[in-house]
Amino acid sequence: MADTVADYMLKRLKEWGVRRIYGYPGDGINGIVGAMNTALGDDLEFIQVRHEEEAAFMACAHAKWTGEVGVCLATSGPGAIHLLNGLYDAKLDHQPVVAIVGQQARAALGGHYQQEIDIASLFKDVAGDYVHTCMTPEQMRHLLDRALRIAKAERTVTCIIIPNDVQEAPHKEPAREHGTVHSGMGYAQPRIVPGEDKLREAAEVLNSGSKVAMLVGAGALNATDEVIETAETLGAGVAKALLGRAAVPDDLPFVTGQIGLLGTRPSWDMMMGCDTLLMVGSSFPYSEFLPKEGQARGVQIDIDPKMLSIRYPMEVNLVGDTALTLRALLPHLKQKTDRSWRESLESKITNWWEGEHARAHLSADPVNPELLFWSCSERLPDNAIVSADSGSSANWFARGMKFRRGHMASLSGTLATMCPGVPYTTAAKFCHPARVAIGFVGDGAMQMLGMSSLITVAKYWKDWTDPRMIICVLNNGDLNQVTWELRAMGGFPKVEQTQNIPQLDYAAYAELLGLKGIRVERPEQVGPAWDAALQADRPVVIDAIVDPNVASLPPHVTYSQAKSFARSVLKGDPDGYEIVKQSIKRSWA
Repeated sequence: MADTVADYMLKRLKEWGVRRIYGYPGDGINGIVGAMNTALGDDLEFIQVRHEEEAAFMACAHAKWTGEVGVCLATSGPGAIHLLNGLYDAKLDHQPVVAIVGQQARAALGGHYQQEIDIASLFKDVAGDYVHTCMTPEQMRHLLDRALRIAKAERTVTCIIIPNDVQEAPHKEPAREHGTVHSGMGYAQPRIVPGEDKLREAAEVLNSGSKVAMLVGAGALNATDEVIETAETLGAGVAKALLGRAAVPDDLPFVTGQIGLLGTRPSWDMMMGCDTLLMVGSSFPYSEFLPKEGQARGVQIDIDPKMLSIRYPMEVNLVGDTALTLRALLPHLKQKTDRSWRESLESKITNWWEGEHARAHLSADPVNPELLFWSCSERLPDNAIVSADSGSSANWFARGMKFRRGHMASLSGTLATMCPGVPYTTAAKFCHPARVAIGFVGDGAMQMLGMSSLITVAKYWKDWTDPRMIICVLNNGDLNQVTWELRAMGGFPKVEQTQNIPQLDYAAYAELLGLKGIRVERPEQVGPAWDAALQADRPVVIDAIVDPNVASLPPHVTYSQAKSFARSVLKGDPDGYEIVKQSIKRSWA
C-alpha cells in the first residue's frame, strides 16, 4: 500500500530527528493516529497526555530541557483550542515548538461543519511566524520542513494544519514544474558575534566602571563559564532573571540571586548602587528593579535585536550568541584590581543567605512553605531538574533554593501561567529518564491541571531508567498569590468566596494512582519527607499543609505597597492578625 500523507509526515519528522510527540487523539487526526500504528517504535514515541494543554506544556518543556524542537499533536476544533495556553508559554519564552493539528475535510470547509473553526486565524498570533494548512499532498514536504526550520531558527512556535482527508490521501512528491516547492531538511545554528569595533565600544564602557552589575537570563544558560570569567575580570556581581535561574551556580560568592519582586536584597542593592550594567541574554521586564535611568552606563548582549535596549537605555547593544560574544569580548576587558565593590556585595550575599536560612525556619501554622524549598535545596541530587508552577511556588523557588552547576531549573517565565509545573516535571523524565525531576505546585494549579497530569505519570513511570520524580504540593486551601496581590497591589482584603479552594488529600490521590504519597503536617516532617521521596522506588507526591499567611516580601517594599497592604488589613482581612504577625517575624529575621 502506498504511503499516505500522514505516513510520510511521520517519516519526515524522524528524519529531522524528532523522537517524541506529545498529544491526544481525536477523529480530526484519525489519519495520523492510524499511521502511528507502524511508525512508532524505538525511534519515535507518542506520549498520550490527559489534556491538550498538557501536551503543549510538555512540548515547551521538551524544548527547554533539550534544546530540540518540541512537537505536540491535537485534533481539530476543541483540541486545537486547548493547545493555545501551552503554545503561548513557548512563544513568550522563545522556545521552538511545532504544533500539528487536524481540520475537517476540505470539501466541508466553509460549510459551518461540526468542529470547524478557522484555525489559521486562531493561531495567527501564537504561531504567526509560520502557520499554514496542507491543502494538497504535495505541500506536506515543504510545510513540515519550513515549520521545523523556522521554529528552530526563530526560537518560536509554528503550526501545520492538516485536513483529515489530506492525512489519508496517498503521498505525492511535488512535480518538477512551475508553481511547486522543493524543500530540503536540516538547520545549522549560525555563529553570530558582533564586530570588533562594537566589542571595543562595549569594553570601553565596562572597563570604565568601578561598580559593575551583571544581569543574566535564559540566554546565558549555555554561557556559564563565560559569565563567570567576565564577572571575575570586572569584579562584578551577578543577578539572575527567573528563566536564568540555573545560568550560574548560587554557591559562587558573587552571585546575588534573583532580581525583581521575587528577588533578593543583594540584587536590589547592587542595581541601586552600580555605575555600570551588563545585561546578558535577558528580557527581564521590570524597569523599577534596574538602575535609575542615567545612573549607570549600559551594555546589553542578546541574540534577538528586537529585545535590545527596551528595559534600560543601553549605550552599546551587541547582537550575538551570549557565549561566543562574551568569549570575543573578554580579551578587550581589563582585570579590575580594586575589589571593594565585589567585597561589599559578597558580604551582603552572605548575610542574605544567613537570613534566608532563618526565615525558612520561622514557625508557621502549621508549616512554613519556605522550609520545603530550603530543605529540598540542601538535598538536591547532582543533575536534578527542578520546575515550579506560577504563584507562590515561584516565589520560594526564586529565593529559597541554591542551585549548583549541573542543575536545570525552569518555569513559565513571561506568560507566568498556572499549570505547567507537573507537565514540565513529567517532560523532564521523558527527556532525561535517568535524572531526578522535582516540581513545586500550588494547590490551585494542582486542581486545575496537575491532578489529571499525574495520571500521565502513572501511565509511563515504569519505563523510566530512574523512577524518582517528586511533586511537592503547597496545600494551603488558598489561591495564595492572587490573595497577596489583592492586598499588596489593590489594597483589598482577602475575598474568601473567590480565594478559598476545596480541601483535598493529594497524598491519598497519589496512592490511588499507584504512586507514593507523603503527607506533611508538621515542620519536623519536612526533612524526612524529602529523604523518603528521594529514596522511593516510584514517583512521589509530597502533600504539604502550609501556612497561607507567610508573605513573600519583595526586596524593597514601596510606600504604595505598604499603604495598600495596610488598607487591606484595616478593611477587615479575615487573616489580618496572622499576616501582620508573620510579616513582622520575617522582617525581623
